[in-house]
Amino acid sequence: AVEQVRHASLRPEVVVDEMPAPQRIAPHSYAISGDVLVGDDELATGRFILLHDPAGNDAWGGTFRCVTFARAEVEADMAADPMLASVGWSWLTEALEAQGSQHVAASGSVTVVRSEGFGEMDADGSNAQIEIRASWTPLTDDSSSMSTHASAWTDLLCAIAGLPPLAPGVIRLQRKRGVR
Repeated sequence: AVEQVRHASLRPEVVVDEMPAPQRIAPHSYAISGDVLVGDDELATGRFILLHDPAGNDAWGGTFRCVTFARAEVEADMAADPMLASVGWSWLTEALEAQGSQHVAASGSVTVVRSEGFGEMDADGSNAQIEIRASWTPLTDDSSSMSTHASAWTDLLCAIAGLPPLAPGVIRLQRKRGVR
């Protein structure tokens, strides 16, 4: 399963690195972090964690669980839209569907935060962010489809960064690894 995630086809704008995985949630885990970079601008950041419990987990409904976090700055007027949280969740579900990532037991939250500076912080102006925290259970009898879940995660990162989906015929790149 780890090799599938390591060799997933990812969006070319996403730079991914391995990171320490949580140790207490499951007997086996693997984690990566990713940033959407366009030129010198970091547009979004996040992480993808693959958990595995060979004995299964009743709460997961399986032996694997994917956990993700994604965050990006958004325009203040976009953050004021009451539909943004629902749209953010649809970016996740559409990314999973587009990759053919079959899953069950999806759960999570979408948080939209808007800040306005006042007084001595007036020069900071306003800013807004969207955060998506989610988990789901991949439907698989083996680890061969884990790459589609990692690919869907990078699609989610690009969606919250405001990038359009890849056009048909555009080839995804193998993941870039290394120090940025």
